[in-house]
Amino acid sequence: MVGNRFTVLTIRVGASALCAAQVACYTLQPATGPVTPSLESVIAVDINDAGRAAMGGVMVPEIAQIEGRLTRMDANEYELAITAVRLLRGGEQVWRGELVRVKKAYVTRVYEKHFSVARTVMAGVAGASVIAFVAGKALVGAGTGDVKVPSDTGLGDMLRRPVRP
Repeated sequence: MVGNRFTVLTIRVGASALCAAQVACYTLQPATGPVTPSLESVIAVDINDAGRAAMGGVMVPEIAQIEGRLTRMDANEYELAITAVRLLRGGEQVWRGELVRVKKAYVTRVYEKHFSVARTVMAGVAGASVIAFVAGKALVGAGTGDVKVPSDTGLGDMLRRPVRP
């Protein structure tokens, strides 16, 4: 029974660490110079005031940044399969790949999502530390024993209590 709880707990902690590692492995870097993002790459664009006013009817009026996969691009606009919209006052809306066209005149800065080695290593170390900590606690606290209790307490002949080392 203790092994079962330990396994379930380890799986939950491991899944949480894996989710955190996936988020930590990538970072948005400003696109610099004349290099333009390639199609199908994940980008984010900061939206200016004119863009917020123009796109407020299609999206929320407090758009700060739009992130998504670049599906099409021409001289005047980006077409994104949106995955997230970040708001001016904080917060984020999750989208499921809806296609939205954003005019380049509404964009102040373009970011590309890149793999981050440093964040990946840090997330891996943190995840391994959490798993080791939980495993250690589960193994140390695994011992329980049966303790005899007098029958006049109304608790019956046996009561399970943790045995302290």
